[in-house]
Amino acid sequence: MPKLILPRRIRKRDGSVVPFEKEKIRYAVERAAFEVLQDRLRSITVSDVVTEAVVADAARLYAKTVPGVEAIQDLVEQGLMKAGYGAIARAYILYRERRAEMRQAKAALGLRDDLKFPINAMEVLKKRYLVKDDERNIVETPGELFRRVARHVAKAEKGFKSAVSPAEAEEAFFDRMRDLSFLPNSPTLMNAGTALGQLSACFVLPVSDSIDGIFGALHHMARIHQSGGGTGFSFSHLRPKGDLVKTTKGEASGPVSFMGIFDAATGVIVQGGRRRGANMGILRCDHPDIMEFIEAKIDRGRFANFNLSVGVTDRFMEAVRRNRGFDLLNPGTGKRVRTVRARTIFDLIVYGAWRTGDPGLLFLDTINRQNPTPAVGRLEATNPCGELPLLPYESCNLGSLNLARMVKDGRPDWERMAETIRWGVRFLDNVIEVNHFPLEQIGAITRANRKIGLGVMGFADMLIRLGIPYGSAEAERFARRLMAFVRRESLKASAQLAAERGVFPNYAKSIYARRNLPLRNATVNTVAPTGTISIIAGCSSGIEPLFAISYVRNVLSGTRLFEINPIFEKVARARGIYRREILAEIARWGSLRRVRGIPRDIKRVFVTAFDVEPDQHLRVQAAFQENCDNSVSKTINLPAESTIDDVRNVYLAAHRLRCKGITIYRYGSRAEQVLSFRGADGGPVILEEDLVAADSEFAGGCMTGTCAF
Repeated sequence: MPKLILPRRIRKRDGSVVPFEKEKIRYAVERAAFEVLQDRLRSITVSDVVTEAVVADAARLYAKTVPGVEAIQDLVEQGLMKAGYGAIARAYILYRERRAEMRQAKAALGLRDDLKFPINAMEVLKKRYLVKDDERNIVETPGELFRRVARHVAKAEKGFKSAVSPAEAEEAFFDRMRDLSFLPNSPTLMNAGTALGQLSACFVLPVSDSIDGIFGALHHMARIHQSGGGTGFSFSHLRPKGDLVKTTKGEASGPVSFMGIFDAATGVIVQGGRRRGANMGILRCDHPDIMEFIEAKIDRGRFANFNLSVGVTDRFMEAVRRNRGFDLLNPGTGKRVRTVRARTIFDLIVYGAWRTGDPGLLFLDTINRQNPTPAVGRLEATNPCGELPLLPYESCNLGSLNLARMVKDGRPDWERMAETIRWGVRFLDNVIEVNHFPLEQIGAITRANRKIGLGVMGFADMLIRLGIPYGSAEAERFARRLMAFVRRESLKASAQLAAERGVFPNYAKSIYARRNLPLRNATVNTVAPTGTISIIAGCSSGIEPLFAISYVRNVLSGTRLFEINPIFEKVARARGIYRREILAEIARWGSLRRVRGIPRDIKRVFVTAFDVEPDQHLRVQAAFQENCDNSVSKTINLPAESTIDDVRNVYLAAHRLRCKGITIYRYGSRAEQVLSFRGADGGPVILEEDLVAADSEFAGGCMTGTCAF
């Protein structure tokens, strides 16, 4: 038999020419065969037979030319039909159609996708991250975005006698972003290597009790929001409503009235041209205006750009438990204004959270017991999602490991995780060097403490791959072990950087000096909600459970795409339960619990947010907090029928479990939530059912859409 002369190259759809690879044909046929046969060995046999026939046809027709991808795919269809595999040919044709639809949707976005992202990830990249020219045209691909960020952040290596060259660091950073094992926070992706150059997500600004102090903070907030960051404020130093204003002999209007000005300003500032700003507003439990603050969001539409938290003390929580009186104090004089029952305040907090999700609680004493630089100042406020307690004017930059990529052969890939942590800590420390801070005061204290926040996303995906049900005692134990490992490796990486680059300037004033533990960074770990970066990474958000197994996502200005969790899809195909009617039933409920035809072992592992009891949600949060020097952002999702007592029990337990803060969300308590269990228009949706629907930027965590960082 004469030797086959195969085409040496093949033309892709974008016009580029690449080497012809026989194995790609074999893999495509095997996938189509397995979808129909659900038998790995038979699928391989079919693939071997059909691939040889396709290769022979390609050699006969295209030995001296460069065929296109579509031409070779046509040969695959013909080869399957000739060999008598009609059902497999049909599966392959349908696969080609689905891919064509995806390409069409991406073309509608006007994007070149060099990394093969899902359509919803591409829409998020277009809206927020990819660089535009002066005519607002996209001028980079996702791969070029990661290259831009890696190159800019690697420049920091030039300032040190480093064992790593800028070129080596650039490749290491690029590789980890490209394979989606690590991503930095949104402002770094947006602004690195651009004229704006502001790379931090999280800021806290002081608000002092004067017109200059209040409106100075407002001006600083606008600067930060314009650059892509979010801000947190403690309004606790402002005099209460009705207090004397000595300069005018008038009455003070109180902190809540001034919060309205901050909220209105936020509403008209678009962050870096890409999104609206977000704030955290905090008032201490002993402020005389605390009742007004707690009820600030009961009226729909008020303070839409604020998350609210009450800063509570151990003394207050003890008074709640013992049903004692609690003094409200004038912040200017320290004198008692009046005494109220602590439970009256607490009951208002609980009712407000049950009604609207706000306010949450910030446990001030718990936070300050773990303040790494107590001699520098006391922690009073956090960033918008609560995971970063920061000093006045302090900022922090975040990054997250994608735990979904850290499983190998059914076990945690500790080695890969440790290596990613080392590069992640180096990346985040480099960001401080190349960052353009929006204010001089911010740059000064940020460089003095060099706080970073390396966290995780994809925790739910990791548990599924490990066969551990979310919310189980095993999941809680694993969460504790996992975060202990992340913290240990992060401290090791920071210590190595300290040996190479020196300790952070305020080290002598820190708790680490007393322990003789030289570190480059005052904090190293944070668990953030991850928001849109988990959409890019294709994983579950932060440490949240899956919000649904299959659902409809609203993208492309009205286009609705049916999505299914990729891990479930793979398992369903392997187990022979990947059927249209089952997918429709899953998408109706969001959960597998009520769906017939799903094996018990699959239901056990594929757990969704409303399958998890509130106490189990909270214990996962507490397990991560135990080994996290900053804080943990997590939403305790409650079903619509949850009672006020359910919220009360969660809030009390959070303090008992030594969480630093707590946020709940009762399904349906806000009109603007981005996840719903009905079609947006109430009519037919994909499978002509009322299905779970999510907007284009919902990553699976906070349903209110405020967890964007």
